[in-house]
Amino acid sequence: MKKDLFGKALLDFYNGNTSEDIITSTNISDEDILPLDYLFRNYAEMPKLEKEALKLAKGSILDVGCGAGSHSLHLQQEGFNVKAIDISKGAIEICKKRGVLNAELLPLLDEKETFDTILLLMNGTGIFQTVIALPKYLAHLKSLLNANGQILIDSCDIKYMYEDEDGGFWQDLNSGYHGELDYFLSYKGEKEAPMKWLYLDSSTLNTACASVGLHCEIVAKGEYFDYLAKLYVKL
Repeated sequence: MKKDLFGKALLDFYNGNTSEDIITSTNISDEDILPLDYLFRNYAEMPKLEKEALKLAKGSILDVGCGAGSHSLHLQQEGFNVKAIDISKGAIEICKKRGVLNAELLPLLDEKETFDTILLLMNGTGIFQTVIALPKYLAHLKSLLNANGQILIDSCDIKYMYEDEDGGFWQDLNSGYHGELDYFLSYKGEKEAPMKWLYLDSSTLNTACASVGLHCEIVAKGEYFDYLAKLYVKL
């Protein structure tokens, strides 16, 4: 996020300087609108899987990729001790303005504290970027867990996006894992540097977790091939 257009958009919305929403696209999908007000949603406006994750949260909590801080704020209001991290400077500024007590500009791999619950929501697997990087990220997340700790993460199997009218799949098998996408973001005519983003099917996540000593349990499923997983060290 070299230009931090995401953070700029959050700041604009918070300050009432909103004339446009964020525009996103990928290498397999057309442009789509990401409404800025959605990033400031309250608990009642959150999707089913996010609500379920917040219900399952316990103890000290790390909110990874916190964005505008909506999840952290709800958990704070419920009495939890929450740390929110993001790589967007603007996002962290907004979190603090909205009342998140502990918000830090920090990449996940630089986090050193330990927690009872680690949240990665809004397609939390995206931060892993590629399947090859999965073991590194999962091993690091495991190292941040207190005894009996949990990682709550959501994602979606986007294989359906490659399906043709006859029920077959058109993906080039030489192009790598079907959930590895190039992600593009633009705001007010400016384009952010492209980034890698990973959508992960539950079977691949389960296999990767097993390779680093984590148990993967699917705790909820959505309506569009999405799911919420709980990762933990099985005793």
